[in-house]
Amino acid sequence: MKANVTFPSNHLAIAGILFTPDGPGGRWPAVVISHPGGGVKEQSPSIYAERLAGAGFAALVFDAAYQGESEGEPRGLENPFQRAEDIKSAVTYLTTRPDIDPDRIGALGICASGGYVPYAAQTDHRVKSVATVSAVDLGSVFREGLGRTQDRAVLDAMLDQAGALRTAEARGAAPRLEAWIPDNAEELLETATRQFRETFEFYCTPRGHHPRANQGWVLRSIDLIAQYDSYAMIRLISPRPLLMIAGSEAETAYFSREAIEKAAEPKELVLIDGATHVDLYDKDEYVTPAVAELVAFFGKHLAA
Repeated sequence: MKANVTFPSNHLAIAGILFTPDGPGGRWPAVVISHPGGGVKEQSPSIYAERLAGAGFAALVFDAAYQGESEGEPRGLENPFQRAEDIKSAVTYLTTRPDIDPDRIGALGICASGGYVPYAAQTDHRVKSVATVSAVDLGSVFREGLGRTQDRAVLDAMLDQAGALRTAEARGAAPRLEAWIPDNAEELLETATRQFRETFEFYCTPRGHHPRANQGWVLRSIDLIAQYDSYAMIRLISPRPLLMIAGSEAETAYFSREAIEKAAEPKELVLIDGATHVDLYDKDEYVTPAVAELVAFFGKHLAA
């Protein structure tokens, strides 16, 4: 079963969908699920939520503030600190529901939210167990590029532009949107990285396309993103358990490996054999073993 819900985050109305198990009511264990950068709740978060609900967990997916169906202007702002607040606000919402056990709430982050969820959980002890799928530290990606091959001058130029755009907005200009996937993406596919090709396929073809997803991000967000570090204090999650799931073939898997090295026990890294980063968004042959790991993990640590 699923129902549309709303809850506040910094005085903005956040749009969510709550998936609940079939059968008799009660006080369910619950998992908050946060979406990738450029994504929306109806995509990979709902795939995981539906399966977790089938395994006996309530699962709450939601659109980040400024994105999807949630409130916030300018549209498309990508603010890591607000993203963390949205996750905490989702937990708060669940604690107020009579059908949810407030002492059995976990959180799952996918892609960029695989950074946002651990970041939020570091200081929110109401999150009793933390999991990620295809985790990415968006701050690192913008500072250093994927694989840390980007020249520092690229970041400096973007930060100069962000400052100029803040000034322009103060003088009445509209916020400038930058595409997550460029308009000429199809021309780039032959020479692009596998990560780019798979991201394009998911967001820009019927495979994963959603009209509210991938709408672009406000370019001045870069000065917020660049100062954010997902995993610098990840050890604060302990003694609560941490599970990070990544594809064995994912270009982003180094984020999960490094985060696990920094984290304190109990912690576990699971590599899904043969999977790439985007495979874990929706491909059944990879989502199924990932969900099995999540069900076992949350089942153990959110037990009554």
